[in-house]
Amino acid sequence: MTDPIAARAALASDLARRAGQVALEYCRNRASLEIETKDGELDLVSIADRAVEEMIRAEIAASFPDDAILGEEGGSTGGKSGLTWVIDPIDGTVPFLMGLPHWCVVIALVEGPDTLVGVIDVPVAGEHFAARAGHGVTLDGVRLRLGATQRIDQGFVAVGASARSAPGPIVGIIRRLMEAGSVFYRNGSGANMLASVAAGRLAAYVEPAMNPWDSVAGLLMIREAGGEIHPYPADSRLGLTMGAAPGVWEDLSAIVAAEYPDGLPASEYW
Repeated sequence: MTDPIAARAALASDLARRAGQVALEYCRNRASLEIETKDGELDLVSIADRAVEEMIRAEIAASFPDDAILGEEGGSTGGKSGLTWVIDPIDGTVPFLMGLPHWCVVIALVEGPDTLVGVIDVPVAGEHFAARAGHGVTLDGVRLRLGATQRIDQGFVAVGASARSAPGPIVGIIRRLMEAGSVFYRNGSGANMLASVAAGRLAAYVEPAMNPWDSVAGLLMIREAGGEIHPYPADSRLGLTMGAAPGVWEDLSAIVAAEYPDGLPASEYW
């Protein structure tokens, strides 16, 4: 009997690779793209985002018509299977449009609060991250595993920020990281940075208010690599996203808690 999750994981990887190549062709011709702003001058969407998401949605619907889909550009469509595909066609639209390499295609599969599959394809680098709950995470087919000895002062810690978060606590987190001997990092794609934590390239990532299509795939990868993650809230559109190497988690958690002594601001609901 075919494993239904394995079949979906295979489709997710295949789709992300092909969608990445479609997006890469748009990137090479980005000067001709139609671009719109959404919630702010740097919250952009292009025809490439919409075209790539439409391609992914169409193939999912054709293969698994009973599954629900939640996408950054197309919103949500219902399903009957209890499984939901979560899509960001181009995470890092600003880097994409500026000709920077740090953007990626993100596809995840969730069931309630549980992320079952996560795929992040980085076309410019030619890298493909894939994770399945309980089955590990790979980069281009090679298993990733985080060591337990890395400290917060031995690597970069990425911090995500946007208009969804008050700037004061973000600045405080960066200051506390520097005081701890760490180095602040950011490249414009939260999913890309989460995958980099799973690969051991970054020591940790934190963002106070992050959408599920940016976060759940990468969080699964960190967990499957042996790292620590903050559970993403299944009932909210925005949630704290935090993942770290095992030896970094405690110090990072203390830094974040110090900037939010009364807890994080309430999230929006789906």
